[in-house]
Amino acid sequence: MLTRGPAKRVTIFLNEDTRHHLTPLHDAVMTFLMHKGVAGATATRGYSGFGAHQTLHTPKIEVLAEHLPIRIEFVETAEKVEEVLPTLYEMVTDGLIEVQDTTVVKLARQAGESGAVLGPERQAGPAKLLRVFLGEADKWHGEPLYDAIVKKLRMMEIAGATVYRGIVGYGAKGHEHNRSFWHPMRDLPVMISVIDTGPKIAEAAEAIEAMLEDGLMVTSDVEMVRLVRSGTVTAEVSGTAG
Repeated sequence: MLTRGPAKRVTIFLNEDTRHHLTPLHDAVMTFLMHKGVAGATATRGYSGFGAHQTLHTPKIEVLAEHLPIRIEFVETAEKVEEVLPTLYEMVTDGLIEVQDTTVVKLARQAGESGAVLGPERQAGPAKLLRVFLGEADKWHGEPLYDAIVKKLRMMEIAGATVYRGIVGYGAKGHEHNRSFWHPMRDLPVMISVIDTGPKIAEAAEAIEAMLEDGLMVTSDVEMVRLVRSGTVTAEVSGTAG
């Protein structure tokens, strides 16, 4: 099953009029990939092109329009590519197959695409709660630091994070942070609460520490109950500070 991380990208170049038995080759390849359980594939029709035969195929010349290039591309695990490649090699009698190493950064699927009513997925067990304390005015490359941290956590696929804005507080410097009629733009305190497994929280804490100049990070051992229904996540947490 395709997941985030190392993967293979396969690109197949062929002509639109190339056939496999009685079927257009690009249709046959797409059908084969779907039946083999490939995560997804896309076929695109080129506007013009030429190959080993050194003939320029273009829609401007009707007799050459039938031979326009077709590009089929898919990303899968190395194991799945190894499984389907021998058959693709036999099917593509006139064309080019290219395999490259790639990295899946994000893999998102919309819940309930088939129209079925899905029950909640329940995950429970020990977890870690990370609290990050910083100032509202803190910046990271020109944007609010709390926004940058949340974006970083989402990219790392951390289970959940919430930003809380304080009313009043002070930190290591002893300065009081508050909002008043006379000082409406004070540096109010901000807390980010992050929940995930121990290893993921350790990874998140390391990334946040590199972004944090003045602040505080605290971890707690917790028990997490995570419910996922139709793309919505609800988490209940209980535990003690550690």
